[in-house]
Amino acid sequence: MANDALLAFVVRLADDHLILGHRLSEWCGHAPMLEEDLAMPNMALDLIGQARALYQYAAEIEGKGRTEDDFAYLRREREYTNCLMVERPNGDFAHTMLRQLYFAAFMEPMLRAMAVSKDETLAGIAAKAVKEVAYHIRHAGEWVIRLGDGTEESAARMKQAVQDLAPYVDELFDADAVTRAVVAAGVAPDPAALRHSFDRTITTIFSEAFLDMPAAPFVQRGGRDGRHGEAMGYLLADLQHMQRTFPGAVW
Repeated sequence: MANDALLAFVVRLADDHLILGHRLSEWCGHAPMLEEDLAMPNMALDLIGQARALYQYAAEIEGKGRTEDDFAYLRREREYTNCLMVERPNGDFAHTMLRQLYFAAFMEPMLRAMAVSKDETLAGIAAKAVKEVAYHIRHAGEWVIRLGDGTEESAARMKQAVQDLAPYVDELFDADAVTRAVVAAGVAPDPAALRHSFDRTITTIFSEAFLDMPAAPFVQRGGRDGRHGEAMGYLLADLQHMQRTFPGAVW
């Protein structure tokens, strides 16, 4: 397998985790209860920690002297290849919890498969991360059930979140030349093979939350090719502000 395919795969995984981690961090100080004001930043730290490990590996693969900070802070919008779902604005608490559940339900079988990857570095990262993502599924799933089977307003908000995020689910399972290369090399699983596990997790939780699996009227794609929604530019302006204002600054 060519290094460029492995590099592209590792960077897109890192981008997924960094961008979602940043989105969750936006809830710090704004969560609806103190327990969540602690839980959500902790989940964000899990995601950003995973992103750091992946960016460090990407820098090693590339071999051009870039660091994890260069990948995180010094790229333009079109150079990020995260899926569109993770960059979606937080919206209300129902929207945030459902987005977290969807991503975690996708990553859990991905990480389990990668834990036995032929790439030893990715296998090590995955083996650690799978323990964290299991908690993310449990935490987000409990909230989806609590809101879906809650008051009239909470149920309505969760149903709206299901409709709003429906167009972004299928992109998670798309395959392209990068995906096919890492699958053929035994580095990562075919995303399509993860759909059954994802559907099983979501269906189980939705049944307790009195939610129906939606049929998306259309599918939003483009994140893997660097084509993002309007919200991504605002997100990066916030994420990269300190590094752009004070280049090379370190703690």
